[in-house]
Amino acid sequence: MPLSTSTRERLTAGIACLVRAGRHLSSRAADSLYGELPSFGWALLVPLERDGEQRCSALAAQAGVDVSVASRQVTALERSGLVERRPDPHDGRASLIRLSPAGATALAQTRALRAEWAVEALAGWDEDDARLLSALIERLTDDLDRAAQPPARPAVGAAP
Repeated sequence: MPLSTSTRERLTAGIACLVRAGRHLSSRAADSLYGELPSFGWALLVPLERDGEQRCSALAAQAGVDVSVASRQVTALERSGLVERRPDPHDGRASLIRLSPAGATALAQTRALRAEWAVEALAGWDEDDARLLSALIERLTDDLDRAAQPPARPAVGAAP
């Protein structure tokens, strides 16, 4: 059954508020820990931690930004000592970027700070409500990712 207009509007407004709160929290964490580092740069550290070293183009794709934007952020992260570059052994024109030990420490400290804020924000929640919210957020994220995928193109010569 489709959602009512009022539910859809309330949900999209709530998501927008949640995204703003998340950005504010990320900015606060970055300011508290590392001052001048652009908060967007933090989004590039997580895939490096999760997937290991990779090219800037792969990071850009994961972050959903242009390679030039990711490149500027990687340069700032490198100057801050949070990432390291090395030549790509398969293509000398390209570099591989990896999380430095300082970057891993920064991520751990940021997560600890966010966890403190979450504990404070969720102090009045019970375990069941927090688990339900977690499951619904995971479901929503998966559905949003799916909705954002471009439609599949029919194969050449396939019947309509």
